[in-house]
Amino acid sequence: MAQQFEDKFNRKFYYLRLSVTDVCNFKCTYCLPDGYKPSGQKNSSFLTVPEVKRVVSAFAECGTSKVRITGGEPSLRKDFIDIIDTVSSTSGIQKVATTTNGYRMEKQVADWKQAGLTHINVSLDSLDPRMFHQITGENKFTQVMAGIDRAFEVGYEQVKVNVVLMKDLNSQELPNFLNWIKDRPIQLRFIELMQTGEMDDLFHKHHVSGVAIRNQLIANGWILKVRAVNDGPAQVFVHPDYQGEIGLIMPYEKSFCESCNRLRVSARGKLHMCLFGDHGVELRDLLQNDLQQNALMERISQQLQNKSQSHFLHDGNSGITPHLASIGG
Repeated sequence: MAQQFEDKFNRKFYYLRLSVTDVCNFKCTYCLPDGYKPSGQKNSSFLTVPEVKRVVSAFAECGTSKVRITGGEPSLRKDFIDIIDTVSSTSGIQKVATTTNGYRMEKQVADWKQAGLTHINVSLDSLDPRMFHQITGENKFTQVMAGIDRAFEVGYEQVKVNVVLMKDLNSQELPNFLNWIKDRPIQLRFIELMQTGEMDDLFHKHHVSGVAIRNQLIANGWILKVRAVNDGPAQVFVHPDYQGEIGLIMPYEKSFCESCNRLRVSARGKLHMCLFGDHGVELRDLLQNDLQQNALMERISQQLQNKSQSHFLHDGNSGITPHLASIGG
């Protein structure tokens, strides 16, 4: 194995978030409220399957063991199953996850599992069909819930469900969500609303602190679990009376970036050190044939020395990220 990817703060990178499209068919208020709009970039095609294989192989060679395939909505790619198969068959990759809005899961999740998908995150911001429609812009609640049920039927032992809690919208649903996971092996992941370039007003109007939720959980007997090295940023809590778990993703907490173990590659082949970084690093010129793998690993390794110790969200600075779909959330 080549040298482990590591930055100047001695953080090692076991986790790649790989976007395969920035297209999404939902219009979530906190991400794409006006729906998807093409970027208008020249040469703006998304990574091909051979390019995906080369970038994942380089990361695996340098110690990455988990890849999350993201979007936009990744299942909109007609070759999504080929992408899963390509990632899962890469030597060294132990976990292959995706984050999906779930609307295609009922029909396709069995094929995803067969292709090697080991973990699923589904975005589900409300258990009320009307509120779901209001937040996502789509009347697909029934299909998403059926997709979650289908995932368990085809053999997934746990499904993670991502919820962005927003004041005056769905924040009052916390008791309903807790009741929902009492007898279901679902890890609910409450994601704190994040300020991005296009979302200042929404953030100030609807932001709910993750710390308040955490204090409530601890007061009710929830206990913090120990993180694995290739886990994401969630603080995961368990309770003896619940089959499900709760994960809290709190990017505004002071220590959030200390345990950073993940890098991002956009759907057009740029390396992003941080969801809220100031620029992306072009990799695509080194993804055109297998002979450039050493140069690819070297470029990534060098660029890691420029990775900041922390994001600057506390200063209201979300970098160049206009919205969360742009580089895969």
